Amino acid sequence: MKMEYLHPRNILVETLQRLYDYGMTTTSGGNLSIKDEEGNIWITPGGIDKGSLRPEDIVMVTPSGEIIGRHRPSCELPFHRSVYKLRKDVRAVLHAHSPALVAFSLTGKTPDASLIPTVSKLCGKVAFAKYEIPGSEKLGNIIADEFAKGADSVIMENHGAVMCGDSIFQAFARFEALDYVARIQINATSFGKELEFEGKMKGTEYPEFKAAFASAKECELRDEMVNFRARCYRQRLLFSGNAFLSSRLGEDDFLVTPANFEPMYLDAYGMVRMKDGKREAGKTPALSTSLIRKIYEKCPWVNSVIMTRPPYIMAFAVTGTPIDSRTIPESYIMMRDVPFVSAKEFFNDPDSVVAKFSPSTPVILVENCGVITTGKSLLEAFDRLEVSEFTAKCIIMAKKLGDVNPINQSQVDDIIADFKLPK
Repeated sequence: MKMEYLHPRNILVETLQRLYDYGMTTTSGGNLSIKDEEGNIWITPGGIDKGSLRPEDIVMVTPSGEIIGRHRPSCELPFHRSVYKLRKDVRAVLHAHSPALVAFSLTGKTPDASLIPTVSKLCGKVAFAKYEIPGSEKLGNIIADEFAKGADSVIMENHGAVMCGDSIFQAFARFEALDYVARIQINATSFGKELEFEGKMKGTEYPEFKAAFASAKECELRDEMVNFRARCYRQRLLFSGNAFLSSRLGEDDFLVTPANFEPMYLDAYGMVRMKDGKREAGKTPALSTSLIRKIYEKCPWVNSVIMTRPPYIMAFAVTGTPIDSRTIPESYIMMRDVPFVSAKEFFNDPDSVVAKFSPSTPVILVENCGVITTGKSLLEAFDRLEVSEFTAKCIIMAKKLGDVNPINQSQVDDIIADFKLPK
């Protein structure tokens, strides 16, 4: 989706609505700004309901300091202005109070963005800023100083977090990704120390091809992928960063989401077609496209593959804890027994990873990287993803109450027999 012609007012309202709808800030909390080509700062107002903000509520502050708008600007304007003054590359600043990031701010810690591949690069350097009175020039100078030293994301002591970027979309992606890491680390405390990430995401160069036309089946599949992309995002099963959805079109012919896609805006045109090892001209497929191709090649029963990093199941992934799907019958029916794959194996031996998939093993958990779900349709792969995160959440909640009592083997055998599950 093209954003070049969206007015800063509309961009700020839509971004703040995302923050509010996903519980990353409150009615009175959070503030965003954009610096335009003329040096004007467009900023959200202070004391206005964030749940019903309109474009006409946005305030413009000129380079000379003149305030234009029906409201006063956010009280945090000083630190926004300070950041823009010290970082000429910054065109947007975002400040909000997600519970997970506030939890880190209350304990004097920063989330470990290096825990998950690609997140560290996305968030940039993460710093910690000491407490000062909100809206004060002193706070503005403290935060701006951290950004001047090269930080792109700052945890504010007893306050929240602030991110900068070359656009509001980059700042939001940083906030969202760091919030996910924070939630994953908090959930991981149920299991122990997080593993250090070992491995490197490697892209693959593919030659291009130009399709003569798009069939009705392809158009329908593109629309279906857009719908499930949106559904995954609404359900908080994926975040800004590397993940993928894919569906098979034919023999050695499939659709996949592009690398580092924006989960809120990816449309049907943005999907990437891969055919005979070639990529649709002008587009870059997901980093794991070679793995997807191998799955379709070796697993004819699979027509869709999804890999994401939801916060509860990632607590298992980052601590090296296998997930036991024998919780409730639905979990075992959808997930079956879930193999745990090391990051080293995932990156260095994809053939071994693919060999673990079977009709009776449709889900795999990858150390530090996420969960891979497969299905005969996109709906089935999504259902398995949703059930996997649901199951992980139930186990983590149950551990706070006492010992978890799984379904026994005899009960599992009955489920397999009664539901005619593949063995």
